[in-house]
Amino acid sequence: MMGRVRSRPASGPVPALALCLVLVGVGSACSVLGGDDDSDPAGDLAVELAAALSQHTLGDVPLSEDSARDAFAELVAPLDELPVAVSVASVETVEEEGRADVGLSWSWQVADGRTWAYDTTARLSAAGDEWSVDWSPESLAPDLADGDTLGLRTLTPDRGDITGADGAVLVTERPVLRYGLDKTKVEGAQVARSARRIARILDLDPASYVARAKAMGSEAFVEAVVLREDDALDVLPAFREVPGALAVNDTLPLAPSREFAAALLGRVGAATEDAVEESGGAVVAGDEVGLSGLQARYDEQLRGTAGTAVVARGADDQLRTLFEAPATDGTALATTIDPALQVKAEGALAGVGPASALVAIRPSDGAVLATANGAGAAGADLADTGQYAPGSTFKVVSSLALLRSGTAPSDRVACPATTVVDGRSFKNYDDYPASAIGDITLTQAVANSCNTAFIGNADRLADGDLAAAAAALGLGVDHDLGFPVYFGQVPPPETETGAAADLIGQGTVLASPFAMATVAASVAAGRTVLPTLLPEHRVEQVQPEVPLTAGEATQLRGLVRAVVDSGSGRFLLDVPGVTGAKTGTAEYGEPDAAGDLPTHAWMIAIRGDLAVAVFVETGVSGSQTAGPVLEAFLR
Repeated sequence: MMGRVRSRPASGPVPALALCLVLVGVGSACSVLGGDDDSDPAGDLAVELAAALSQHTLGDVPLSEDSARDAFAELVAPLDELPVAVSVASVETVEEEGRADVGLSWSWQVADGRTWAYDTTARLSAAGDEWSVDWSPESLAPDLADGDTLGLRTLTPDRGDITGADGAVLVTERPVLRYGLDKTKVEGAQVARSARRIARILDLDPASYVARAKAMGSEAFVEAVVLREDDALDVLPAFREVPGALAVNDTLPLAPSREFAAALLGRVGAATEDAVEESGGAVVAGDEVGLSGLQARYDEQLRGTAGTAVVARGADDQLRTLFEAPATDGTALATTIDPALQVKAEGALAGVGPASALVAIRPSDGAVLATANGAGAAGADLADTGQYAPGSTFKVVSSLALLRSGTAPSDRVACPATTVVDGRSFKNYDDYPASAIGDITLTQAVANSCNTAFIGNADRLADGDLAAAAAALGLGVDHDLGFPVYFGQVPPPETETGAAADLIGQGTVLASPFAMATVAASVAAGRTVLPTLLPEHRVEQVQPEVPLTAGEATQLRGLVRAVVDSGSGRFLLDVPGVTGAKTGTAEYGEPDAAGDLPTHAWMIAIRGDLAVAVFVETGVSGSQTAGPVLEAFLR
């Protein structure tokens, strides 16, 4: 019997069984069977046959050849998960010949409500007063013959692409090689020997792969790894020498490179048990589904709907299709990612050892152009969901709060080397310029990132002022953008020292690189920017209680311009188009033997219609560690 590749259940009502009885010879009549008329043995048998067939069986129906019962069961078994309704369309009885021809109407629910409907004829014969069914395969389906087998084939839909800016294709079917062991080519002890060699060549755990190879059937292909075509070239020479080693050509939905927006886009692979269980029958074992990132969240859209074909294989081993419910291909998922900028972002992070990330947003419309994670992120999407103290990049938010309190960019503020709040000492960063100590303007305090100047003005702010300023710049207000994003937090401080630390981006203030890129974009745009990655995902923006005004935005752009002109971002002066920046360093973790805490390194910048945030989990300072990454990207 030909086995089923896969099947999916469908559902539908079973129609009432109707019979039109035609008596040939003496006379004729037409009636509905199944009532109290016991004078139609052929008609009664026809109804009984239809009822049994609707249950995928011949039941206790009397048969001329009893072996037909088992033959039918074997033939129809591959279709046992497809609901079928069989009704009697007609019965033509030839009494003098002791036979009757029963017209059967079949209706199979194949897939997603698609129906395979057709008519067949079954012959009944009489021996005295007893009637029986002369069953044959063509009574089950047209053109079936003795020796045929039936089966179901899943018709796989084409998975939708993921596209980027201007419709550029980011993820599409690309060539891969599936490496593994063909057990039809090896036997006995050679299975383990070949499996062990394959595992070593492909840098897998030999014991695990050998155990899997032994456990699988004698005709199995024991897949070891799937490699992109380019990556596979280095493997082939050594792999070919292993007895039973086999590389199978295939395709998978892949981005241009392994690193390309990997955490965001996600990956596609064989459905897990959980995926099968949660799909409600839409996914079966062996299906390829989205396992992470956008591929997982939009799997239903991208995957499409599988089709089903009912097929027959003849004695000549030729396969023919009896019915086909076509697959519905998945539809593309559009994003705003700019392929060139994404590649550039990943290139800028390539040499960074610690966890790192870069996010670029277009302020004019909020389009997310790049979201990249360095190798140190180990596959996590730190760019969009990381939660870190933003350090002095947060002084852009603090500056807005101070501006709203009445402080002007030209107003002078005190910048001592150290300051004490409720018994805790705060200082400026180690290489803070001595020339910027003393009474300086707010603009100079931002340009050189004077911690003590901001902390010294904490009493100018009322409860909630800092959170309101953050919200006006897009930080600390959650939105569902259609993918996981952390917008940051600015909770109310519980102590005076906590309030002081919050002003310089420490304390309980947290942000992601995505959130800080949003802050920079809002300054550039002069309004609260709501980033957009998925244009078709509609988001209702939560408006800030106190929106950013044009005047405030102009003042903020002047402050971040000073960072480039005369402050900690002077190294960007010769980068064309840069109009503002802010560096940031934030202490975290446990102190080392010398008592020093490790520091996060940050930098944000604006260049034309581009806002960028760079984060390095552990670095010397924003300018020294995050700065070169930002400069490499902007150039």
